[in-house]
Order: sequence, then structure tokens, then C-alpha cells
Amino acid sequence: MRPTFHPADGGRRAPKKALREPSRPLPCPPRVLLAGVGNLLLGDDGVGVHALHQLQKAPIPGVTMIELGTAILHGLEFVESADRVLLIDAAQGGGAPGTIYLFEATQNTETRAVTSLHAMGLREAVRFLSKGPPPPITVIGVEPQRLDYTLELSAPLRAALPQVVALARQTALALRDGPPFDPDLNPDPAARAAASPFCHA
Repeated sequence: MRPTFHPADGGRRAPKKALREPSRPLPCPPRVLLAGVGNLLLGDDGVGVHALHQLQKAPIPGVTMIELGTAILHGLEFVESADRVLLIDAAQGGGAPGTIYLFEATQNTETRAVTSLHAMGLREAVRFLSKGPPPPITVIGVEPQRLDYTLELSAPLRAALPQVVALARQTALALRDGPPFDPDLNPDPAARAAASPFCHA
């Protein structure tokens, strides 16, 4: 005689538990690099570095600040690791000295009226020497008055400096709080493979 089993639930089968799909890691906020470029020895050419020194007195959480100066090649590693780059530089656009410009370095230089004195060199260096495409580069440019040997900014640029600093802070925060970086939106397979875009909760 075979033994009879009496399930504790009265013979009813327990409902199947729904399988949970593995959670996808949360996208990281954009990695923002804020860099001051230019030569402090050439007067207004160093406005980007002067502005960066002011910004470093009150760091922006989530934004990396570096002084590139004219050492463009030494900054490639920082640029390559960023999702967004904000440069402060002297720029020539035909305006009065101290005029502030905000533009994208990726715009066609033939159609853009403003030219950064150093952003193009940085962008081209990243383009030719890095493994992936360059990140978007936004430039805050300031029209110089003089580019001769002096450690001092000209009077128009000294007057414009607080506005430059305020705009840089506002723009960096906007880039930091922008859409999360997602490598699936990048068509370059090598860039997707090299990126580490996900934050785990």
C-alpha cells in the first residue's frame, strides 16, 4: 500500500511568482569638465585661466575644473574622460573688447562668426590623437583688447570677468543637470565599449 501525501495547502498549488527582470543600471549624470585655457603671460589671452581661478574658489559639485593654459596635449586625458566640456577662452568675433560669446566649438568654423583662440586646437588634438570621437565642446569666449606681454587683463576684460564667471557657473550646472549620458546613443562601437556610463543604485 502506497503512502498518501496530504499537502499542507490542502492540495492547492502555490501561485507562481512572477520573474523579475534584471534591473538596468541607472545612467550616470554627464561628466562635465570645465577648463580655463590661454596664456597668462599674454594679457587678455589668459582670461580663461583668470576666470577659472575665480571659479575654483567655490567648486561646483559634479564638475571637474582644470587649468589647461596652453598645455593642450597634457589635457587630452581629462577631455577624453568627459561627456561634456566647457572651455573659457579669449575669442575674436569682431565685438568690442570684453564682449562675451557662448558657442559650440563643433560648429562649422566657416559659418561661425566667432573664433576661440585655443578651442580648435584642443578639439583637433582630441580628434586625431584619441581613440573615440571628441565630446561636445562649449566655449565661453571673451573678446580681447590686447595680446601683448603682461600679466594683467585689460580694463574691459577685468570689468567683464564677473559676468564670465557667472555665465560659466550657470552653463556648467546646465550641462551637469542635462540628459544622462547613454552610450547606446553613440553610434561609434569603440566609444560605447570604452565608456562606463552606468551608475548602480
